[in-house]
Amino acid sequence: MLNKLKKVNFDLILYICIVLISLFGILMIYSSSSIWAEYKFNDSFKYLKNQSLFFIIGLFLMSIISKIDYHKYKEKSNIILVTCLILLILVIIPGIGKVRNGSRSWFGIGSFGVQPSEFMKLALIIFTSKYLEKSDKYMKSVKKGILPILVITMITFALIMLQPDFGTGTIIVMTIICMLFISGVKLSFFTKIGVVGLIGAAGLIIAAPYRMARILSFLNPWSDPLGSGFQIIQSLYAIGPGGLLGMGLGNSIQKHFYLPEPQTDFIFSIISEELGFLGILIVATLFVTIIYRGIKIALNTNDLFSKYLAFGLIFQLSFQAILNLCVVVGLIPVTG
Repeated sequence: MLNKLKKVNFDLILYICIVLISLFGILMIYSSSSIWAEYKFNDSFKYLKNQSLFFIIGLFLMSIISKIDYHKYKEKSNIILVTCLILLILVIIPGIGKVRNGSRSWFGIGSFGVQPSEFMKLALIIFTSKYLEKSDKYMKSVKKGILPILVITMITFALIMLQPDFGTGTIIVMTIICMLFISGVKLSFFTKIGVVGLIGAAGLIIAAPYRMARILSFLNPWSDPLGSGFQIIQSLYAIGPGGLLGMGLGNSIQKHFYLPEPQTDFIFSIISEELGFLGILIVATLFVTIIYRGIKIALNTNDLFSKYLAFGLIFQLSFQAILNLCVVVGLIPVTG
């Protein structure tokens, strides 16, 4: 394996920020989940131990994968994409995929699970980066350049919507659209696809009553405070009292069975409640630094594949973070 490894430039600032935001996340996962974990598992450290283990494994894998020549991913991009498409098909089959929070999007045994859609996020970015590099001269043409990658993206989106997982599907589509934007596609194309996207999103919302309920609760959460508006109301109750320095680490009130999913989807609410504006500033600073360093790496790369790959990863991370923060503070409806 050693002969397949390649020395790469090491961005120390990026690495430190990734480690810091991971450690900060682990700390807040413990703070936000300890009450629920004690009640459900009789172990307040349950989620802390799980996430700490994943963090250690992640550091180890990062140190190995970062040394592998990224051109290997380009060579295997077709295989990676097809494998992930097969996994997306398998996960929606009853008896194979596991249902959690209303979505059949997991493989797993017991409390341990993985989402194939997370692998698909990376697979499609890798494939699209290779495609854009190979098709650079055709990207002014919708039929020859844009249509093939859009078809693959829409197939991916459709499979994820069958789970259903509108949030993940939206992030994937937005990431690919932005990659097309930096590839030099005409601006008129994005106007047209924007209109199609709005019509499609409206159709998906109308087709699923729970999504329509979330839109209505977004406009007026108090119209159904114990139903569709419950999450955002409890989230705002957590954010409101935070002030400048918060109520103190571990002193959240909303994590006491008021706010659903305080250790996952709505952890930012607990950060705001316990650490106030200071906690928000810490999270925002780390994310902005990571995104800035990623953009800098993308701009300094020498070949198109690595440039698209770096931009794609940064776009995905940015959309994931922005979407979550906007949901938590009530700027957009809960996606689901």
